[in-house]
Amino acid sequence: MLKPLGDRVIVSVEDEEEKTVGGIVLASNAKEKPTTGKVVAAGPGATNHHGDVVPLTVKVDDNVMFDKYSGTNVSYDGADYLVLHEKDLLAIVE
Repeated sequence: MLKPLGDRVIVSVEDEEEKTVGGIVLASNAKEKPTTGKVVAAGPGATNHHGDVVPLTVKVDDNVMFDKYSGTNVSYDGADYLVLHEKDLLAIVE
């Protein structure tokens, strides 16, 4: 598995529903970019100006909401992930 550095997290993105409420199937270019996913790996945290590591707020298995156009898409071992800084996370979904 990938191990993120610093304040980065790796998220497995949840695919959005491909149909509208009325049952119309959407083309891939018409779908909204997903904004929720599950944290599959988390770095140790950011280093502050004193050199201390500040641990992350999120942990593995948290469901999170993130900015629509943030992060970097990566493929690893046949799966697609999104690598984000913790600051790009908006909320933990409970």
